Amino acid sequence: MTLSELERRAASKPPALRDLSDNLVFGEGPEDARFMLVGEAPGEDEDLSGRPFVGRAGQLLDKVLEAVGLSRDEVYITNVVKHRPPGNRTPTPAEVAASEGVLLEQIRLIQPQVIGTLGNVPTQYFLRTNEGITRLRGRWHDWHGIRVMPLFHPAYLLRNPSRERGGPKWLTWQDMQEVKRVLDSLPPRQGNVVIDTAEQASLF
Repeated sequence: MTLSELERRAASKPPALRDLSDNLVFGEGPEDARFMLVGEAPGEDEDLSGRPFVGRAGQLLDKVLEAVGLSRDEVYITNVVKHRPPGNRTPTPAEVAASEGVLLEQIRLIQPQVIGTLGNVPTQYFLRTNEGITRLRGRWHDWHGIRVMPLFHPAYLLRNPSRERGGPKWLTWQDMQEVKRVLDSLPPRQGNVVIDTAEQASLF
């Protein structure tokens, strides 16, 4: 399967996503990206454009990447849930479960070496925890051989604009420098990502 084929399949919503927008926001970036960013779900701007992270939060995300010498063009960006929940509410566990097959197949196809989880929903999904992002951010985790770094969602940074030492923006700066350090130190890919489907099933 290719990403284009997967995108065509993902356009057909399963019944668990019936309350969400019909517009698919699949993801974008290089098909062989070493770094993948995963948010929770599209917002209004993303729903209208069909692209992830293009509103104010997305513009801030671009600046965060540029600050550590990364270009959006070299990162694959997507969300756990590919359709906008009404009123930008948090996706339900059932909606996350119904969306995970597409996300897992994206990861299998792209083979990222590092995943950054933006906010609570993707962080709790990947780490199988109920702990919040404030406690989890800034520490590396292993997920099927892929290094995962929990990060504050850029929308949270917009609500907390202080750059003081210890604040969310300062912490994100530290976390992203660590991500860049690890990306620069990683060897070439060794084989394919194998996801244990006994733990995390695929729809395909």
